[in-house]
Amino acid sequence: MADSASWQDIASKAQDLREASISRVQPSVPDVPSDISNNVTENPKYLLTTEEVVLTQTSPEDLVASLAFGKVSSVTVVNAFLRRAGIAQKLVHTTNTNCLTELLPEEALDRARYLDNYLHEHKQPIGPLHGLPISVKEHIGMKGKGLNGGFVSWWDHKGEDDANVLKILWQAGCIFYVRTTEPQTLMHLETSNNLYGVTVNPFNRNLTSGGSSGGEGALLAMGGSCLGVGSDIGGSIRSPSANCGLYGFRPTSFRVPIDGCTATMLSQEAIIAVIGPLSTSLEGIKLFMKTVITAKPWIMEPSCLPIPWRDQENHLPVSQGKKLRIAVLWSDEVVKPHPPVQRALKEVVNSLQGIPEIEVTTWKPYKHDEAWEIIASLYFADGAKEEIDAILASGEPWRPLTKFIIQENPYVKHLSIEELWYWTSRREQYRRAYNKVWNQTATSTGTNGELEGTVDVILAPVGPGTAPPLDQARYWGYTSQWNLLDYPALVFPVSKVDPDIDKVEDGYQPMNEKDAFNYHLYEPNKYKGAPVSLQLIGRRYEDEKVIQAMEYLKKQIDPPFIPFV
Repeated sequence: MADSASWQDIASKAQDLREASISRVQPSVPDVPSDISNNVTENPKYLLTTEEVVLTQTSPEDLVASLAFGKVSSVTVVNAFLRRAGIAQKLVHTTNTNCLTELLPEEALDRARYLDNYLHEHKQPIGPLHGLPISVKEHIGMKGKGLNGGFVSWWDHKGEDDANVLKILWQAGCIFYVRTTEPQTLMHLETSNNLYGVTVNPFNRNLTSGGSSGGEGALLAMGGSCLGVGSDIGGSIRSPSANCGLYGFRPTSFRVPIDGCTATMLSQEAIIAVIGPLSTSLEGIKLFMKTVITAKPWIMEPSCLPIPWRDQENHLPVSQGKKLRIAVLWSDEVVKPHPPVQRALKEVVNSLQGIPEIEVTTWKPYKHDEAWEIIASLYFADGAKEEIDAILASGEPWRPLTKFIIQENPYVKHLSIEELWYWTSRREQYRRAYNKVWNQTATSTGTNGELEGTVDVILAPVGPGTAPPLDQARYWGYTSQWNLLDYPALVFPVSKVDPDIDKVEDGYQPMNEKDAFNYHLYEPNKYKGAPVSLQLIGRRYEDEKVIQAMEYLKKQIDPPFIPFV
């Protein structure tokens, strides 16, 4: 960062770069009406051509099929997404805020022309993602592109190379055309920074899109992308997916390569960040995971485990004539979910209970308050020195949720080597205890003493409510719990907030201060129309099983599954 430049000057440069990238899209991105409503998800339909609307509302799996057979050109598809992404940027705003950091029109169209020529010459697609536009969270590096990680002082940092996951997706034939916003420090369940401002929820602009992959969440909800790449260390894929009515997947660690990203604490190993997909469809999640892992990422990144994508094997007990056992986490007994989330759980459970092949039981949470103590102690083992230094270097203001997670967090301390060992030991003890709890759900043992009939997946809230008002996402427990345990988790849309049904629970006595904060946050009309989502959680490295379980549930039960995008 130039010493003479103020943080405001740098932020202005960042926004100018973004606006210039939008201005280079042709035909030009239309201006949006000034009198827009809180829900802007339908607006792009009135600003694009019929073909552009159809293409940008097509699922990723159907798009790649059409592209592979030459039914539509890569140029036509990517240009439609460039224009819709530009419209999304203009609509998802409060004052001077947005979901994009930049569009990449020249690079995207050059790539699209190359792929169209390749298909014409070779009569076959270049790979399984031939011509598919994919959006990318900014801190996932692209060679020569900015890599600021949400800090003003990092504005002049550049990617030395493409992140490994992007190399794999590129080799599979995709097109990168847009980069999306993230919060200051990357450690928010919202998306707010001083370079670009606040990213809001397209379904209700008074609410957050989630974070830290909130730019991705907002963009996909607006139809400006159908498949995006995010990251997750405490809920950063699942929060925006849930808030924006999308599918989002947090894989188990070391399955998807992570080299090439920027962040503070990059070398810490206490809580491993993961990269994963957000998509408008469940098939999009599968497409991403299969493509990346089939490429054998452990060859380019030795920390990745050599576990192939095991989709040819049926991981569900129903294939052996046994019941699929689903345990429901109604509450983590720290913070009770808001009424819309409770209703969504009940609606899904009521549908599941009518299926003979499924058994529904209750999951009793095991010391989830202790889990937060452990993970919060391990997040900032240097006392958040890297984050503090990065903020102070530019003089930029502390965002409200940065203050919350660092300055107001009693677990943020500089740990000695011995203290780090202590908390790492606590992590492993907790994982063993939770594993024991899961094993105790077994209904019998086999002839060799193997456990039989254990719970297959947990059905749980993604947060203590739907998308909260801005700067109020202060409870991580429903997502960070599974980061501590390193369990795969898949978010899916269920319903939307209906103030006529989802009334305040009068007379409720909160369990603690966090619960009281969350309880008083809920006013039904403030949340009107917000997506209500849930998540399925599996055991470590049972990623394929979690996705198969979701597929099975979708086939077996009718709504309340509501397609938002």
